[in-house]
Amino acid sequence: MEMIKVTIDGVEVEVPAGSTALEAARAANIDIPTLCYLKDINEIGACRMCLVEVEGSRSLQASCVFPVQDGMVIRTNTPKVREARKLSLELILSNHDRKCLTCVRSQNCELQDLAKNLGIDEIRFEGERYDRPVDSISPSIVRDPNKCVLCRRCVAVCRNVQGIGVIGATERGFDTMIEPVFDMSINDVPCINCGQCIAACPVGALREKDDTEKVWDALNNPDLHVVVQTAPAVRVALGEEFGMEMGTRVTGKMVAALRRLGFDRVFDTDFAADLTIMEEGTELIGRIKNGGKLPMITSCSPGWIKYCEHYYPEFLDNLSSCKSPHEMMGAVVKTYYAEKNNWDPSKIFVVSIMPCTAKKFEAQRPELSASGYPDVDVVLTTRELARMIKEAGMDFTKLPDEEFDPALGESTGAGVIFGATGGVMEAALRTVYEVVTGEPMENVEVHAVRGIEGVKEAEIQLGDMTVRAAVAHGTANAKTLLEKVKSGEKEYHFIEIMGCPGGCVTGGGQPIVKAKTYMEKDPKVERAKAIYEEDRDLPIRKSHENPMVKKLYEEYLGEPNSKKAHDILHTHYTKRSVY
Repeated sequence: MEMIKVTIDGVEVEVPAGSTALEAARAANIDIPTLCYLKDINEIGACRMCLVEVEGSRSLQASCVFPVQDGMVIRTNTPKVREARKLSLELILSNHDRKCLTCVRSQNCELQDLAKNLGIDEIRFEGERYDRPVDSISPSIVRDPNKCVLCRRCVAVCRNVQGIGVIGATERGFDTMIEPVFDMSINDVPCINCGQCIAACPVGALREKDDTEKVWDALNNPDLHVVVQTAPAVRVALGEEFGMEMGTRVTGKMVAALRRLGFDRVFDTDFAADLTIMEEGTELIGRIKNGGKLPMITSCSPGWIKYCEHYYPEFLDNLSSCKSPHEMMGAVVKTYYAEKNNWDPSKIFVVSIMPCTAKKFEAQRPELSASGYPDVDVVLTTRELARMIKEAGMDFTKLPDEEFDPALGESTGAGVIFGATGGVMEAALRTVYEVVTGEPMENVEVHAVRGIEGVKEAEIQLGDMTVRAAVAHGTANAKTLLEKVKSGEKEYHFIEIMGCPGGCVTGGGQPIVKAKTYMEKDPKVERAKAIYEEDRDLPIRKSHENPMVKKLYEEYLGEPNSKKAHDILHTHYTKRSVY
């Protein structure tokens, strides 16, 4: 790799050729402010917050897109630079909806940070403010155009990372807005509700639909038995909302917090992940042996499912018919658990704590109602749970570690790794290998399907049978993979697709990671690392060895893929139009 030398604020640094001035400054431990910049996603130099002086250049340069050259001298903190940045920020703030105290992003807002760091204590301009209607029709995503700063980060992630592009710039000049076409609601375009736009937004222009009041109401209703379940990715991210390091495992504290909020039972969605493997693995073996539709594609990610329904309906028959794990858990709670305790399922209220905004949409699907009532009543994101904990006045970091409630709280390492891309595939292979071969899988870690490459491939030998598998995360990568399958270029038996980049660990409902942090840490890596650590620490690491899963089949379901199992744990899909 060719290296070059540049001088920034009197500090000489060596950086790879092709680096930007922003990257070179970070290498010199100099922080240049940004707003529109998002590493590898949105690098357009639009906001002008990152301006720097370059010796020999007649004008200031946007450091996020300005390539450095050998011997270049750059200054980031001159009076001219500081005044230009302040001017740009004041102009952005001049027509911004500054109701910061009541904004969901208050104290976690990159615009707020800039105003504080640049010493903006008054605004010299008063721009024209629009009172545009807030789009809150979607069950997952709320769009407030009055808080939009036109950074286009949401546009870039939707178009470039997810390969969808349902939002973009409309109108011109001062009338410019970021919105779906034809003044449509985000609910009425082929949005997959993944929430990656929310994760990319530096302010409060995009947020999840807040369902916390529904949960508070349920918790305060003496006629309801309120059950909560938590996805594997939540436990490796929730701590970030309370100042803990990215990737800190807070499983026990999370359980303690949920119990103190007043939930009657605290269950682990990982149990249902183990159950999913039993159903999905059996389905896969059946398709391979009986000439069923291949490749079989996983159905755990509701964002991916909706993407498939809109953009690739020809693959609907390839989808596993299994419900996603949290919907399986809700179905089991309102059937098996209800019958065992002689409770009316209409009086059981199931709350899912998920890293995902798409699961809010999923919970409303009418076909997900095994008991005659919705399998899951409310989905909260990791961020919403954090807000409830704060509202309740708990000091999260000082909570004791507690255990999930028994029975439906029992899980394995295989269930935990569902939270990372490749995890469902690896968990399935751990079980399918032993079912097919009748031999123990000595090394249960299938590294070929791990990592953050957009598309991963693996071949697994199951006795005399070679299973060809692929993993994709983020729907743009899913498109790449599916197009190769359609053309006949690639043939697989089993495909895992997660709608969000990195899988559930970076779902649209996870703690917001600021652009500056993204330059230093990759949450896909840090949170996944914690997921695999939890897997290694658990005494049982294979789904089919979960004693409670075995008991559920013995007492209630019969065997995997039985008629009863299908009635409760499986579903169907719907072809949807693009526009």
